[in-house]
Amino acid sequence: MKNSTRHRDAVVERGPLRREPDAATAAAVDDASTRDRVLQSILEHGPSTAAELAARLELTPAAIRRHLGALTELGAVASREKKVYGQRGRGRPSKVFVLTDAGRADFYQAYDDLAIQAIRELAAAAGPSALRSLAEQRVADVEARYREARVSAPDAPPIQALAAALSETGYVASIKPVGSGEQICQHHCPVAHVAAQFPELCEAETQLFSRLLGSHVQRLATIAHGDGVCTTHIPRPVDVQISPKERS
Repeated sequence: MKNSTRHRDAVVERGPLRREPDAATAAAVDDASTRDRVLQSILEHGPSTAAELAARLELTPAAIRRHLGALTELGAVASREKKVYGQRGRGRPSKVFVLTDAGRADFYQAYDDLAIQAIRELAAAAGPSALRSLAEQRVADVEARYREARVSAPDAPPIQALAAALSETGYVASIKPVGSGEQICQHHCPVAHVAAQFPELCEAETQLFSRLLGSHVQRLATIAHGDGVCTTHIPRPVDVQISPKERS
């Protein structure tokens, strides 16, 4: 996180030159580093409870709560009630922590404002078809990496090749089995701010998933629209055969 990194640098540079950092300085550096790890864990795994974060990062629940409190005050994370599917049990609902726009900002590509302006001018000058073409070109790299993964591991499930291709292109993807099929979860979107203005980017990506997996897919959530994770449901197992052209 940029704020914590700047704070860490400022703490280390404080005081006379060549002075060894004291215990308070070292503790501040450790805190900033741990908070960066908390943010990274939420990014990679999506909305998380304090207990889940403590287990992943091998910290005590008390330590995690302290760091989450600090990150909440900084505006990097926010808490909300955990979604429950099916019948809710007794007791108080669990609370999960999600990245805010400020907390996610470090993981976005630069020049979002410039990109948005350029795309608006393109759409105004060349019309909607140019915007659709741009969106298709954007996902072309994912498709190319998917094809390479399918050729190198033809016996692996196609959804694994797609998740790998997405991760290689910056989307930090994982696969989540569910009762009615599987879900592809993208924990980061390099173009989320741009996609929020131009939904054609998400639409092209969803169409690509459907074509590559040979299945109707359903986009359940997107980071561009404020969700913690981009989630796409694949309703049934798929088995896409590699064509002779792909093998060549």
